[in-house]
This record gives sequence, structure tokens and C-alpha cells, in this order.
Amino acid sequence: MKRILVSGGAGFLGSHLCDKLLAEGHEVLCVDNFFTGNRRNIHHLLDNKNFELLRHDVTHPLYVEVDEIYNLACPASPIHYQFDPVQTTKTSVIGAMNMLGLAKRLKIRILQASTSEVYGDPEIHPQPESYRGNVNTLGPRACYDEGKRCAETLFFDYNRQHGVPIKVMRIFNTYGPRMHPNDGRVVSNFIVQALKGQDITIYGDGKQTRSFCYVDDNIDGMYKLMNSREGFTGPVNIGNPGEFTMLELAQQVIELTNSSSKLVFMPLPQDDPMQRKPVIDLAKQELGWEPKIPLKEGLVKTIAYFDSILSE
Repeated sequence: MKRILVSGGAGFLGSHLCDKLLAEGHEVLCVDNFFTGNRRNIHHLLDNKNFELLRHDVTHPLYVEVDEIYNLACPASPIHYQFDPVQTTKTSVIGAMNMLGLAKRLKIRILQASTSEVYGDPEIHPQPESYRGNVNTLGPRACYDEGKRCAETLFFDYNRQHGVPIKVMRIFNTYGPRMHPNDGRVVSNFIVQALKGQDITIYGDGKQTRSFCYVDDNIDGMYKLMNSREGFTGPVNIGNPGEFTMLELAQQVIELTNSSSKLVFMPLPQDDPMQRKPVIDLAKQELGWEPKIPLKEGLVKTIAYFDSILSE
């Protein structure tokens, strides 16, 4: 049994990771400041004797004794990370420094939840880990994109300079139960609008593509990366290489919800990527990982979740 710190543990991915770690027989210290995390996501864990919740902002140092760290703390949807862009950058950069400092002191392994946003609006398709990206450093998304890029830099510098054992995971679009209904992400947007019978908002012409990974597959990849061989640092793409246009996603959601919603088209936000699809050869080779849950199956589960919370 390990005692494992999950920063951002009350968030969408963090709460599912807490479930996974407890199911594997570990103790979990869930750290969250509840800016975007939600107590609803971890309410079912509060009576578990192996689960501990600590309200804390990772931009401030943390002094605890643990055996591993998963660093997931950071708002991840454009609505949330653009609400306070300075704080978003601080969370990515100073939060990474504080978690790395803790890992250095304790001489333990630490995983960084990075993002496909480090690739920006890619000029290479699909995106391998070797691609260095095309990010607008001055745009409204830069607080997140550049914050995560700088966090990766810090992880590799702590590894080279201080010998901290690191794992870096680049997460592609992930969806599933416990997503925030108002986070502005395309899957939650479409499902909530469809269930409410509202017009479904499509930005641009709807031909831009994304690759959607169900949350259980994502967490499986994250766990396998943390427990991968000594010396393998990543970065490694974790995502589903199945590629869908926004129009295709909207049609699937409308069909699965039996909705009468109509499509409405709005201008494309600045720096919104036109294509996003991971190359996952490295994850297959090093982790024996690839996604198992097809989009339709994952959407059915996600729709059921949103239907339950909207009807409360």
C-alpha cells in the first residue's frame, strides 16, 4: 500500500483517479482548492478510511509525507482557465515547482498531467510526441498552453538537475461522468444543450476535428504510465486516435438523446485548433496501452450522468 497525493483530486479526472488508486489498495491524499473541483465528485469517498481530503492551493508549498504524486491541479477548460489567466499560469508553473520540490525532498516519483494543448494549433497531423507545437504565446489560450509547456520544462529540469523521477503525460480530449456541465467543452456543451432541447452551438463550420478518449481509458493510461519502467519519463500521448468532426459529434449526441435540438453556427474562437489527433505508438510500446471504449458507448454513459444531475 502506498500513500499517494493527487493534486486536483476533486476535479473531473482527479476524482476518477482517486477511485482507481483506492481500488488498487492505496491510501489517497486528495488535495484541491475547489476552484473547479467539486465535492460532489468525491462525496462517495469521504467515508473511506483510506481517503483523506485536504483543501489547499498548490501555488503555496505543501508539507506532507507521501510515496507518489500525481499533479493534476489546474483548470482545464477554456471558460475556467481564461476566467483568471494569471492564476492559471501560476497554478501550472508555481504549482509544478511546489509539487516537484516536495517530490525532490521525499525522493519519490511524480507524474505531470500535461495536455495536447502544448501542440497548439498543430501544423503536423496527427501529433507525435516529437512535435514541438505551434502556440500563440500572446493569445487568450496562452495562459494554459504556455503554463503547461513551462511545467513540462520544469519537470525535465528537475529530473536532469536533481534526479527527480518524473512521468509526463499529454492528455488529449477526455470526456465522461463528472465533467462540469458548464465548462464550455464540446462534449458537455452538446449533451447539456441536447438534453435541454436548446440549440446546439457549433463554432466555425463544424469541420474541425477532435479525438475523444473516455475517462476510464485515460485513467488506465495514467496509472500505467506512473507504474512504467524506471527511466521512462515520457512525454507520452494518452488519447483516442479515433477522429470526429464537430458535426459528427453533434449528430451522435442528438441521436442518442432523441433531441429536437437544431444546429447553430458561431464564429470560431481565437487560436482554436482545427485538428487534434494523437499518435499513440509510444503508449502502446511502453505501456501496453490503447483505448478500449468507443465513442458511442462512452457518450451513452456520459449522457446518463448529465441526465441525472440535470434532473435533480
